[in-house]
Amino acid sequence: MPSGITIVGLGPGVPGLLTVEAQQVLDTAHEVFLRTRRHPTVAALPAAAAIHSFDHVYEQADSFDDVYVEIASKLVELAARNEGVVYAVPGHPLVGEVSVQHILVLAEKAGLPVRIVEGLSFVGPVCSLLKLDPLEGLQVADAMSLAQRHYPEWNPDLPLLVGQLYSRSLAADVKLVLMVAYPDDHEVVLVRGAGTKSPWWRRMPLYELDRRDELDHLTTLLVPPLSEAGSVAAFQELVARLRAPGGCPWDREQTHVSLRPSLLEETYEVLQALDERDMCSLQEELGDLLLQILLHLQIAIELGEFRMADVVAQVMAKLKHRHPHVFGEVHVADSDQVLTNWERIKSAEKGHELNGGAFSGVPKSLPALARAQALLRRSARLGCAQPDVAAVWSAADRYLSELRKARDQEACQAATGELLFCVAELAQGHGTDAEGALREVVARFARTAEESLRNGALRRGSAPPIH
Repeated sequence: MPSGITIVGLGPGVPGLLTVEAQQVLDTAHEVFLRTRRHPTVAALPAAAAIHSFDHVYEQADSFDDVYVEIASKLVELAARNEGVVYAVPGHPLVGEVSVQHILVLAEKAGLPVRIVEGLSFVGPVCSLLKLDPLEGLQVADAMSLAQRHYPEWNPDLPLLVGQLYSRSLAADVKLVLMVAYPDDHEVVLVRGAGTKSPWWRRMPLYELDRRDELDHLTTLLVPPLSEAGSVAAFQELVARLRAPGGCPWDREQTHVSLRPSLLEETYEVLQALDERDMCSLQEELGDLLLQILLHLQIAIELGEFRMADVVAQVMAKLKHRHPHVFGEVHVADSDQVLTNWERIKSAEKGHELNGGAFSGVPKSLPALARAQALLRRSARLGCAQPDVAAVWSAADRYLSELRKARDQEACQAATGELLFCVAELAQGHGTDAEGALREVVARFARTAEESLRNGALRRGSAPPIH
């Protein structure tokens, strides 16, 4: 039976940091395969061994993942044919070495044993250089993995170490992702050659990251925590503290039911900030609304109903399922087709018979004008025939005439309701938010009325202009 694959960690750069076991394996090997020769320890490898590298694969492959797959496939193929293969990689074999992960998978399928020979990773030397304690929440990320994200998944309240920041173009991509969660001038630390004879490090604002020429394959970035807590986890901890024994009596007394008015109030305050296009208020009101959500989550956790992870996992699964044009193979022509697919998928997920009908997903608690337009949108997505605009205008004229002629409260209310529904239909046909439009007019009326009252220009019984 072949002896399989031995994967050796070459350490961070100084040959003296090789482990005794790694040195013994390399001294006795007749042949050593390197992921890359671009590592200071390679120069100290035994002269008797035949040294091969996969540097040429980097020049031929279309992507780094293709490189790692090809390396893994070649090594598994070689190991299956002879007495074994020695493969040496920078640092520790299981820290930031994607090719090793591919090898582990392919070797298990082929029934080949894999031996991991420990090596000192870049993490230890960087921590020594910058006096960091990794047990204080240090997070570790690969620069290429981070650069491919749209939002950094790491906690900004904890230090983040980004390894293998080898070029300015990669640094530019990493910087843009980090700026989603950190201020542009957030101070970071660039480290080069930790674990070598000539380590170098420098502090700089985040926006300067891709302006440095010192970047190479031995470069690491430290992103310190935010100066003030800014993660959802920290917010949830604060809410849990308020609800815990010894916390706030008011917060501890709240229930899902008692918080309903607060949730509604905060939602409308968010809408008001949006209507006024006040971004400072919007920032504050979104925080207040998030507090309501986290309070409900904390209550659910305490009662054993569900956890935050359950809520997040459920909505993420739903979003992925309802966006097959992003996460699957479905092709869409425009946003209208997206919405049509959304309704079809949603109906298939829940079933009309289980949810009280096709329109049960439109909350009855919505303001009537907003609910009317939501029902119209839903019916359109479900393929219902939409009224002709000319017909709606004709109906509006008829109901307006009926309203003028109404002699009693019942007739007036009926005509008013029909007229308002026509308004919702017309707004929907023009792509206008009827509820939002009415809120803006009402707000303008309130401002004008208050100004008139202050100036003494509004007589009792008279109405302020709204246009």
